Amino acid sequence: MQLIKFSKYQGTGNDFVIIDNRSNNIELTTEQVNELCDRRFGIGADGLMLLQSAAGYDFEMKYYNADGREGTMCGNGGRCLVKFAHDCGILKSKYNFIAIDGAHEAEFGDRNWVHLKMKDVNGVDSRSGNFVLDTGSPHYIDTVDDIMSIDVVKEGKEIRYSKEFKEKGINVNFVQQIDDDTIMVRTYERGVEDETYSCGTGVTASALVFAHNDKGFNRIEVKTKGGFLAVEFNKVDEETFTNIWLCGPATFVFKGEVEFN
Repeated sequence: MQLIKFSKYQGTGNDFVIIDNRSNNIELTTEQVNELCDRRFGIGADGLMLLQSAAGYDFEMKYYNADGREGTMCGNGGRCLVKFAHDCGILKSKYNFIAIDGAHEAEFGDRNWVHLKMKDVNGVDSRSGNFVLDTGSPHYIDTVDDIMSIDVVKEGKEIRYSKEFKEKGINVNFVQQIDDDTIMVRTYERGVEDETYSCGTGVTASALVFAHNDKGFNRIEVKTKGGFLAVEFNKVDEETFTNIWLCGPATFVFKGEVEFN
């Protein structure tokens, strides 16, 4: 019998099971991760993360989707893991950690929000008013006029399982512009295979597409079903973005223990 301690965190409603594995003694199967994330038979979460040691970094972020498979970068998860690391006693003015898409920086800002530096973006595929880009995870941006009327699961699934994206999958974001510097985003996430309350890499991708300054500094306020975030970045041109920061809350929910045979 294996007894595992866990904590639950959420960032704008995007929730995660987090386990401290700096001692490197925890190995979870795909089925166990899926079971822990199940909202009826487990703890319930959009994903699971392991906080691991990594030479040259404050920690490593190991992320799994709710289906139990290792995922690509998760922006809300990254912010929650920084808060978890802080709560575990890793106290830094600026964090440096490694994730599946490379190195990241993070720090605490106003309102105790976590500011997470995302990878630079050097390509945006424009498709008749819609867009495809990678912000650590692949995203499809569908611009809409009435976001609350969209059947996110139905329409998101059609794009995610279309011939082009079926094999590797893609996250689908429906985005409505509220004003020059504010957008609302709803996301269908692969791996969860449902609408989530928020998606950090999706919010980031959406904000880049809706930059209000043609070049230079931009800050986009983002409304999601789970709350508010902001994305700050420099726009170099229509396909190149640097110094990208995803800013938002990361909140402890509860902690406990779970047994595995």
